[in-house]
Amino acid sequence: MRISAISYLNTAPLMWDFERGVAGQGFDISYTVPSQCAVELQQRSADIGIIPSAAFATVPGLAILPGVAIAATRAVRSILLVGKKPIEQINTIALDSSSLTSVALVRILFEKYWNIAPQFYSRPPELEAMLAEHDAALLIGDPALKVDRTKYATWDLAEEWIRFTGKPFVFAFWAATQVAVEGAPMDLAAIFQQSRDHGLGPRNLAVIAETWSRKLGITTTEVLEYLTRNIHYYLDEACIEGRQLFYRYAHDCNPIPTIQDLQFVPTKTALI
Repeated sequence: MRISAISYLNTAPLMWDFERGVAGQGFDISYTVPSQCAVELQQRSADIGIIPSAAFATVPGLAILPGVAIAATRAVRSILLVGKKPIEQINTIALDSSSLTSVALVRILFEKYWNIAPQFYSRPPELEAMLAEHDAALLIGDPALKVDRTKYATWDLAEEWIRFTGKPFVFAFWAATQVAVEGAPMDLAAIFQQSRDHGLGPRNLAVIAETWSRKLGITTTEVLEYLTRNIHYYLDEACIEGRQLFYRYAHDCNPIPTIQDLQFVPTKTALI
């Protein structure tokens, strides 16, 4: 089975068994950016992908693997609006072109909570170039973690969403095509949940922190704090409620055309 995964730090614990354990023997894994995961599932060039929440509403025929998410119940640090001006003076925003859900989220926040109507422009995630042409920039993932927040005005979009709604925010989750679900001989939900659990084990987190601190140029302490405090890896009831609220707001603000019913992958007897 073909997995389309995201090449960001926040997915590292989810991929533990696929990269270092026996689970990887049953899957062909490729890495890309969040928006491309959705494209690969839509084109059926992938069977399973870690799909942005916004993209799930636009790709038919998918089922969610229960229990696993990339979510936030507090400030997330890796989804930032970075500005040169106070929020009420922002007129133009450069949007990270690798994002789908965060783009929808920033539009919701401006329309429903800040009551401002800036102009939005899609741009590559290069902060200085973005701010050279626009009042603010949306950065996601690893580029956002490396921003020196003492130099700019910054807004953590998960923190702003939680402040306004009281709900967690779900950025992404595993989804599979119905064909893949029907043809899978193993319990997909259990395999992906177990990989998450192994990746979040203290010893394995230490390995991840050492590896990614070198990649990103930040300390191992910063990596560990991000993975254990800022990211919430469980698709629990509160997260499902938050995701449904996001879909309603995104539909109101037009980033997504429809609100789909949630279909979950059923459990089977695991063979791996």
